[in-house]
Amino acid sequence: MHVIGPNGSGKSTLLAAMSGLQECAGEVLLQGSRVSDMSLSELASKRGYLAQQARPAFAINVHHFLSLSIPATAPAEAVSPAIAQICQRLKIADKLQRSVNQLSGGEWQRVRLAGLCIQIWPSLNPYSQLLILDEPAAPLDIGQESMLYDLIQEIASMGISIVMANHDLNRALRHASRVLLLQQGVSQGFGSPDVVMQPELLSKVYETKVERVDLEGRPYLFFG
Repeated sequence: MHVIGPNGSGKSTLLAAMSGLQECAGEVLLQGSRVSDMSLSELASKRGYLAQQARPAFAINVHHFLSLSIPATAPAEAVSPAIAQICQRLKIADKLQRSVNQLSGGEWQRVRLAGLCIQIWPSLNPYSQLLILDEPAAPLDIGQESMLYDLIQEIASMGISIVMANHDLNRALRHASRVLLLQQGVSQGFGSPDVVMQPELLSKVYETKVERVDLEGRPYLFFG
């Protein structure tokens, strides 16, 4: 599911509440259990959460940073192959000995994504159910963004549900199974992209002209 809406519409607040790290007035249930009743270790075993970009308060190398994400119950023989596979997919295998403070914004985001994948990777954590991403592509270039969406598709194929906030409406239109459109904390629509992402509704919520066209069988939105 993709959560979309203008800046300040409540996307990050919603995802933080879904993650169990922010109190909310209602209830958030994960497999019938309230996330507010779960300990941090229980939450970590069942869901991964990537907040918007933030650097660690202390300098450690990438390898050490990633090791902090290894589930305590991960089979020892599965750890190295999984980490190698994830680092190769995100193209950070050559950065393992670098300090996190020496990474560019895009490199650091890929390292953060690698840590999150290690946390929820099924061969390391069979209890993982949900991946929550707050604008994960924001610091990435177009090639890295394409790699990210391929990785998200792979994780979804493993049976893990994905909820992400997204400013790229064209990506949401083509990749999301469900879309939640927010405006000032209020839902303006929820359902399939074709139902929710209508130009008239998007024009109203984003306060700009939106048009939709199909090119070579793929839908595109144009703005302004």
